[in-house]
Amino acid sequence: MIKTLEWTDAGVRFIDQTKLPTEETYVTCKTYKEVADAIRTMIVRGAPAIGVAAGMGVALGTLQSKATALPELEREFDVICNALAETRPTAVNLFWAIHRMRDKFGELRSFSVETIKAGLVAEAQRMHVEDIAANEAMGRHGAVLLPASGGILTHCNAGALATAGYGTALGVIRAAVESGKKLNVFADETRPFLQGSRLTAWELMKDGIPTTLIADNMAGAIMRQGKIDAVIVGADRIAANGDVANKIGTYTVAVLAKEHGIPFYVAAPISTVDLNTPDGSKIPIEQRASIEVTHLAGKQIAPDAVRVENPAFDVTPSKYVSAIITERGVARAPYEESLAGLVGGSLAV
Repeated sequence: MIKTLEWTDAGVRFIDQTKLPTEETYVTCKTYKEVADAIRTMIVRGAPAIGVAAGMGVALGTLQSKATALPELEREFDVICNALAETRPTAVNLFWAIHRMRDKFGELRSFSVETIKAGLVAEAQRMHVEDIAANEAMGRHGAVLLPASGGILTHCNAGALATAGYGTALGVIRAAVESGKKLNVFADETRPFLQGSRLTAWELMKDGIPTTLIADNMAGAIMRQGKIDAVIVGADRIAANGDVANKIGTYTVAVLAKEHGIPFYVAAPISTVDLNTPDGSKIPIEQRASIEVTHLAGKQIAPDAVRVENPAFDVTPSKYVSAIITERGVARAPYEESLAGLVGGSLAV
């Protein structure tokens, strides 16, 4: 399994996703500020992976604190949490992880400084293990939804690289293939950061899963040709009503799937479901640098000073979503009820 990130004695180690697929290199972040930079610059990306990275960043920063008394440690802990929370605004897993670390700190307040530090490290490592287990469970729940054979379209990267391991959308595909289904994956290139061509195609090919790379604007034509039997994507935040924020271009794919009568599935852990956000209009959308659009592999491909829009995500209304696959089961419309049930611990099918 690809080691997207891991806790080591030297710091938090990441595979550098900005260098894939041509270079498989690793970066070790030795401070929480370096972890924050890795999240911000997309060395690590994907909502679940960002959440685990944030948890490890909080643990690393607290572990390195020279505080000897609780009040001083608490002040430093707040600074660390706030710095990590400011890295990327859309993926709710980031804030979920920081909130979980804050809760763990609160549980340990009556213990020694050293015990608090050790407890936070253990909690971050627990998040890592739990994320892989959640992805594997998600795969089992979702695999049954995919056809015995046929074409599956995915957009962006929701694989092992976007998580602690195994993957969400790609985890479902992996589980389906492992169960004997004969699937061919069509991967959208996912402009402008090219997560599909650089990451998804690389992952699937390493697993020996038949993969066809297409440009984003080919998806509708490929659907019309009857080559796509299902679409499955990940998510960075799911609102209480089932609206889904995911990589820019997902909304377009969902509309095309609806037009062609193709099921559109979303796979994401419960930590991605944000019941405090009523609908997609309330999800903050990250705006990224224009250079991601005006340049490709360092080469300028647009006129100087052209005006650029570069939202990193869009929102797909729940009416286009056939089902939402989580580690606790599969939610279907009405999502206000099924998602609340899953978050509360009851199984939806």
